Amino acid sequence: MVKPSHVPLRAARTCIAALSLLVVAPGCRQFPETAVTNDLEARGRDIFRDDTFGDERFWTDTARLHELVAREIEPLEALGLGVKVDMDRLNLLKFVAHNPFGTGGTKELLRQGAVVGMRGTFDESGNLVKVGITCALCHSTVDNALLPGIGHRLDGWPNRDLEVGKILSKLPIFTPQQKAVLASWPPGYYDPRFNFDGKSTPLTLPPAHGLAQVKNETYTAEGPISYWNAYVAVTQMHGHGSFSDPRLGINIVQTPDDVTPKLAALRAYQHSIPAPPTPGASYDRGAADRGKRVFDANCASCHVGGSLTDNNDGVLHAPSETGMDSAYAARTTQKRYRTTPLRALWQHAPYFHDGSAKTLEDVVDHYVQVRRFQLSRGERRDLVEYLKSL
Repeated sequence: MVKPSHVPLRAARTCIAALSLLVVAPGCRQFPETAVTNDLEARGRDIFRDDTFGDERFWTDTARLHELVAREIEPLEALGLGVKVDMDRLNLLKFVAHNPFGTGGTKELLRQGAVVGMRGTFDESGNLVKVGITCALCHSTVDNALLPGIGHRLDGWPNRDLEVGKILSKLPIFTPQQKAVLASWPPGYYDPRFNFDGKSTPLTLPPAHGLAQVKNETYTAEGPISYWNAYVAVTQMHGHGSFSDPRLGINIVQTPDDVTPKLAALRAYQHSIPAPPTPGASYDRGAADRGKRVFDANCASCHVGGSLTDNNDGVLHAPSETGMDSAYAARTTQKRYRTTPLRALWQHAPYFHDGSAKTLEDVVDHYVQVRRFQLSRGERRDLVEYLKSL
């Protein structure tokens, strides 16, 4: 299992110092890069990884993120905040030459395009003058092939280390009260409605892989994947585009629209990203086979078909039906939750929209209690092994 981890700063400092004396050979990929099969998917990959949709207007002109980076975000702090570095874009010698322990190192990473999900623009004097963000910031990570936080890209994997709230809390656009709320969000969580209603029920960042058979890629099924891409690009990333949903009272029209023309290609690439296969040694195959029978007898009425969700048939569930906290649903158009598609569960704990289940054992125990499943300890263990295999 490849799980990104927070960086012990002393160990990372020692490693980077050692690397400054070496030319490091590329690390091996444990998971192959997503293969694109046509020009539309290739354009979508470029959009997913590198297109800011013109959101520099917000992150630079309004939020002053470039000033924060240039003033105080050193590489080790960036790694500690869960920001990832793409080693396939990293020129290590140039990075080391620009002070890897100072803000110059961070700016050099941006200059190389090696910071996953962030784009920097520099003037002729080498000053960082613009910063923007891309989809990959939250929905990609790395395999740690070189160091913790530095490796080959894993598109579609949620960055469960990313301290979104803590990063936002450093910006001057928020009040002290807002900063306190933002700083309280755990790593890998984000609230996509906080900037509209001021409430805070942060959600776990969802995976963006295995979407080809999923109709509505939101926890509350407001709309299909392009709906959510547009919502996030315009209202959360602050891209220069248009988004309208009368149910939410949102009608943003911006010209030129740098978002809408790119949605088809972005969707095509996201649909091409498979869920990463479970490493075979990480679960007991015999127990998983038994666990499938437990799953089919108890869980398959909601987790149906190849997508393992009944939401493809339009079904939604009241929070009380599944024992979920209703606070986030109450802020949405549907007021209910969809059945989550089960894909690559082994690699993106915690579980449920709010991360309230820290392990798959917690997931099973939750439903045994709420749904009154009559399962022995052995059946529970077998069910967990099956969930690991998905």
